[in-house]
Amino acid sequence: MNSLKRVIIFGATSAIAEQSARRLVARGASVYCIGRNATKLDAMVCDLRVRASDAQRIDGKVADLLDTADHGHLLDAAEHFLGGVDAVLIAHGTLPDQKACEASFEQTRKEIDTNAVSIISLLTLLANRLEQQRSGVIAVISSVAGDRGRQSNYVYGAAKGMLSIFLQGLRNRLSRSNVHVVTIKPGFVDTPMTAAMDKSGALWAKPEQIAEGIVKAMSQGRGEVYLPWFWYWIMLIIRHIPEFVFKRMSL
Repeated sequence: MNSLKRVIIFGATSAIAEQSARRLVARGASVYCIGRNATKLDAMVCDLRVRASDAQRIDGKVADLLDTADHGHLLDAAEHFLGGVDAVLIAHGTLPDQKACEASFEQTRKEIDTNAVSIISLLTLLANRLEQQRSGVIAVISSVAGDRGRQSNYVYGAAKGMLSIFLQGLRNRLSRSNVHVVTIKPGFVDTPMTAAMDKSGALWAKPEQIAEGIVKAMSQGRGEVYLPWFWYWIMLIIRHIPEFVFKRMSL
């Protein structure tokens, strides 16, 4: 089992990240939260401090993670506050408007920068730091959407597919350094990001369920995890649908 005592969370104010933070604090972790929304972040940090013991350290910082030039400073501040880093959870992202992306390359590029490039920037810095200390866990929320391009969300899927492939290579590279790279692939999750979507189906999960799976996967150092578990089988089927059939489907 991996030590999860000093954890940095990027995109901390997302519903899944907040629930993950609560579970990490309940396990005794000190947590440094980085998010974009100052009001939400302040409320989250206050809540976590109430849940934590006197021995645990809880703090946060407001940042725009698209500003990749600031990533090194953010990591320095977090590591200094925590006294080191055992694990990192990267949870920031957006769910783009596919039609808007189809009409505008600038919108497409913004979504890819948010959902892939900014995360890859963080991963590049984190990989070098944890490789040098020869321990740690890097967990990143990707998506089942990255497993195959679908007409309804292929810009989001392309960004998540890029991220998942990058994580595969990083996991291969860092395996000899006792650094665990965990790719989290949730399916449909009932969060503010999906508020406009129809949630009447049986495949929807709550952020609390996903958070439980994330913390377990981080603790065990699992390489790739679909959450909930049944998405592994759903995506296995979708990946193996022949292309001449798949392109006629409305997915």
